[in-house]
Amino acid sequence: MRTLVPAVLAALLSAGVPVSVAAAPVAADITETVYVESSVDSDGDGVRDRIAADVKRPGQAGKVPVVMEASPYYGLGTTAAAGVPRGFGRWYDEYFVPRGYAVVEVEMQGTSRSTGCPTTGGPEDTASVRAVVDWLNGRGTARYADGRAAVASWSTGNVGMLGVSYNGTLPNAAAAANIPGVKTIVPIAAISSWYEYARDQGIGYRGYTTDYPTVLANYVISSAQKAKCRAVLDAMARNDGDESYDYTSFWRTRDYRPSAGNVSASVFVVHGQADWNVKPSQFGRWWDALAAQGVPRKLWLHRGGHLDPISFRQAEWQRVMGLWMDHWLKGIDNGIMSEPMADIQRPDGSWEQHASWPQPGTATTTLHLGPAAGGFTGSLTASPTGTGQTQRLADNTNLSESAMMANPEVADTRRLAYVTAPLTREARLSGEVQVTARIAANRTSTPLTALLVDYGPATQAVLTERTPLQLSTEKCSRDDLRNRTGCAQPPVVSTQAVSATMLTKGAIDTKNRNSLETATPLPTGTAVDVTWKLHARDAVIPAGHRIGIVLVTNHSGYIGTDTGSSGISIAVSLGVSKVVLPVVGGTIST
Repeated sequence: MRTLVPAVLAALLSAGVPVSVAAAPVAADITETVYVESSVDSDGDGVRDRIAADVKRPGQAGKVPVVMEASPYYGLGTTAAAGVPRGFGRWYDEYFVPRGYAVVEVEMQGTSRSTGCPTTGGPEDTASVRAVVDWLNGRGTARYADGRAAVASWSTGNVGMLGVSYNGTLPNAAAAANIPGVKTIVPIAAISSWYEYARDQGIGYRGYTTDYPTVLANYVISSAQKAKCRAVLDAMARNDGDESYDYTSFWRTRDYRPSAGNVSASVFVVHGQADWNVKPSQFGRWWDALAAQGVPRKLWLHRGGHLDPISFRQAEWQRVMGLWMDHWLKGIDNGIMSEPMADIQRPDGSWEQHASWPQPGTATTTLHLGPAAGGFTGSLTASPTGTGQTQRLADNTNLSESAMMANPEVADTRRLAYVTAPLTREARLSGEVQVTARIAANRTSTPLTALLVDYGPATQAVLTERTPLQLSTEKCSRDDLRNRTGCAQPPVVSTQAVSATMLTKGAIDTKNRNSLETATPLPTGTAVDVTWKLHARDAVIPAGHRIGIVLVTNHSGYIGTDTGSSGISIAVSLGVSKVVLPVVGGTIST
């Protein structure tokens, strides 16, 4: 039997060549915990924060790059001695360590075994990540639990960060801060603006309306840090509970998009088009900001919600991740950057590949909101119609989203529906939708919500996520990964027949029509234009279907404030009110 030296084995594994690991004498992996000194003292105890990091790395001599997952969740529901790693429950160590990588799990400040205070997206998060990356590059100080100095002499200093949800948000923060050594990030279902996690253009999301960052910080904080961090958490609560829902300095420090110009790492974005937890604007507006800066990037858009691709496309995800990390952390020219930039999953589960996103040839098309036509209560046309006419929109107490979209041929002041004639050929939408409504209202402040709807018979996939917090993180053994057994269970998929499919939506408080930072009351009874954005979307609307825009005031399943909704009366001007769609090819045929 031929013996393979570790370097050759790692190269073969990276290239996807089947190798019997049992046939190759490989030194045992090294697993250890270090405590890295941060640059900040977030709990104010006079000692800089100490960030715990678990390391698993190959036992053979030589330097290796690092795949890192930082998280505030490692300590939840677990107990471990100070120097004992928590077990590497994800698939990353089984997959990457045999391929010549170290895997590092970083426990964020104030959580698990780390000191300091959690601040939910604040600069302290970035400082915790920076401390560990600096240590991996010989710029920082760390010790073992017994006080001995820990030196990362085994590290090349090249770091790739990845993770899901908050664990994917931390890579966005690190890239925006341009931490030296972070060569690539893989944000999955990740936040790029904490403001838009809790709020949408001056209005709160239901369930996230007051003190959400403080609530999350209290959820992840370690019991050892609760007393020390009380003043920090109280200060957070005074800032994140502002019920004006304006974009304040608190939120500005938790917005990574304005720093897209600092990003030097490559970015591989993964997001679900039905993710109404971390909503699609989080990837769409971050992606646009990165594109404007020419950042090397790749995108997967899947049909599901808040999911990890290991749970529904395991073999392809591992193939691409292996090539991606090899290219960006080891400098291997393996062709990954020559593959199409965007993978997009359709409702039937199939995947398409495109050279870029939005798809090549995408251009804006404007459709105007018009009067009743063709048996429907409102029309959507390429040329303005009904100019000078208005339709009345009232409040919509207890109106479900499905009821908002249903029966566009029936007049209902709780919602206004505008539809095109049937499409003579399919329309592909790729990008962000924008709505402008000219309104005259009886209130100085009122919510306004728009739904983009595909009207036509369809079979809709319904995905049930198996685990609500960590989402498909079942442990995969090395044999599972090598044999591709599908150990991370996919979501349960069922189907239902529908006549109207909500493609995307978005809302605004009309007082924030001019600025998210400063409210401008509506002049009652006077027509003003209100423009707002809907969440990014990629969709194919079949020939024979109709495109619809539904306007409502307060969306009970989406918007978190009912303030002032009762008694609303809005006159919507036709002809001048419009929707701007990103259409592949630039035209819609009806």
